[in-house]
Amino acid sequence: MRAPLSIVVLLLTATIAFADPPRLAVFDFELMDTSLPGEFYGSKPELARLDRITEQLRTELTQSGRFQVLDIAPVRDAAHHSNLQACGGCDLELAGQLGADLEITGLVQKVSNLIINLNIYLRDVHTGKMITVASADMRGNTDESWSRTMSYLIRNRLLAPNYGKP
Repeated sequence: MRAPLSIVVLLLTATIAFADPPRLAVFDFELMDTSLPGEFYGSKPELARLDRITEQLRTELTQSGRFQVLDIAPVRDAAHHSNLQACGGCDLELAGQLGADLEITGLVQKVSNLIINLNIYLRDVHTGKMITVASADMRGNTDESWSRTMSYLIRNRLLAPNYGKP
């Protein structure tokens, strides 16, 4: 005897509801500094900010309970020796080595101290397809502006209930 369709749907929904959240690899953010001060003096403050916003992203996504954020330590060195935005899929390969279902790479483009853009790319490791891109411009090159921009993208793009849905 076959179960009624409503019971099958209920069982499928219950199974999905209790499934573990997807495993997510969040790679360290990269910097593209094309600013004049960056060329002359280097990007030391920005490099420290990259570390802070990457950790902020990992922490907030973990706390959301919607992802199992993986430790990228086993592949961190390889990731740092690659340009994850232009390596032809090496980010997917590295995330796959970690057993990730999803992966995030990020890029901060600094044009000047007043024009900075933060970009987050979320991809499906199994298919290679881009799931979403979240991007925001910030004005001002301070710890606070970087942190607030990251918070905005997490809250209003990555964790927003209807973001990216028709």
